[in-house]
Amino acid sequence: MSRSLNKVMIIGNLGRDPEMRYTKSGRPMTTFSVATNRNWVSSDGERHEETQWFNVVAWGKLAETCDKYLKKGKQVYIEGRLQIRKWDDADGNERESAEIVAREMLMLGRRSRSDGDVSQEATEMEDEFPF
Repeated sequence: MSRSLNKVMIIGNLGRDPEMRYTKSGRPMTTFSVATNRNWVSSDGERHEETQWFNVVAWGKLAETCDKYLKKGKQVYIEGRLQIRKWDDADGNERESAEIVAREMLMLGRRSRSDGDVSQEATEMEDEFPF
């Protein structure tokens, strides 16, 4: 029996407010983008910074939670799987896009008064990941 694994974990900041929609069957779906940063110093001593953007999609109750509590700029931990979507554009060209299908979301960083009621789990993660 062969085994495989498709698991992605990122910590970054939301690049835009989440957008929630519903499928024809009424299932909630929320999409948003998360930016991660990588810093390094090259062999010649020059400092570099690279930002990588990830598209994220959440479904069901998680979609509703993301839509309710996440805002542009907030720090977040996302765990899920990588999915490649393929489609044909208006000109008939095949296009593809990578996205993370979220299974877990934890809000990180400091809470503000506008955050409202957040889960205990998200608050506890704040102490475990002091990024």
